[in-house]
Amino acid sequence: MNKRRYDSDKARQVIMENAFLLFSEKGYTQTSVEDISKASGYSKGHIYYHFENKEKLFVLLAQKSMREWFAKWLEKEPSFSTATEKWYGMAMHVLYNYQTPLLKAGQELASDPKSSPESVKKLFELAVIPMDSYRSIFQEGVEHGEFKEGNVEEWTALLGTWLGGLCQLTNTTQDLSTLEPLFKQAITIFLASIKKRGD
Repeated sequence: MNKRRYDSDKARQVIMENAFLLFSEKGYTQTSVEDISKASGYSKGHIYYHFENKEKLFVLLAQKSMREWFAKWLEKEPSFSTATEKWYGMAMHVLYNYQTPLLKAGQELASDPKSSPESVKKLFELAVIPMDSYRSIFQEGVEHGEFKEGNVEEWTALLGTWLGGLCQLTNTTQDLSTLEPLFKQAITIFLASIKKRGD
């Protein structure tokens, strides 16, 4: 480090940017604090000072990624005028944004018995963000008379789990567009069971 004033915010940002690239390319286990230090130009001491350890640094990056997922959805959401349209839009959003650069590294950390329960819990809690988005669409549909009165929590759990299962198919193809019909069909089938019928 040179003699210029140490910029704490800049250090955090540079470390996080380089850690993100390394975790994305090498995975969680194969990325060391030493690797992050070399790539960022900051000492291991700086990394421990700002993030405490590699696990906590990764969790922060995963949380940031999920906030970005949500921000992308919020940008798209106003282009859909009904809850039904929003559900088809959400299905495409989930399909094309499931395979994030940190996904495999996160699965590595979560399945490693040496990982701290606190870190694993925080990773699983990231599912709250999409589930809240799903719940919001269902509630809007009920309030606007598109969907019948029903158990929104149950619908959220069911369709969220269904979409999560379909996302596993993204591991089997590089052309995600081939999966669009399946994701759309899942929405069609589910919404058929909760659509409000005319009197």
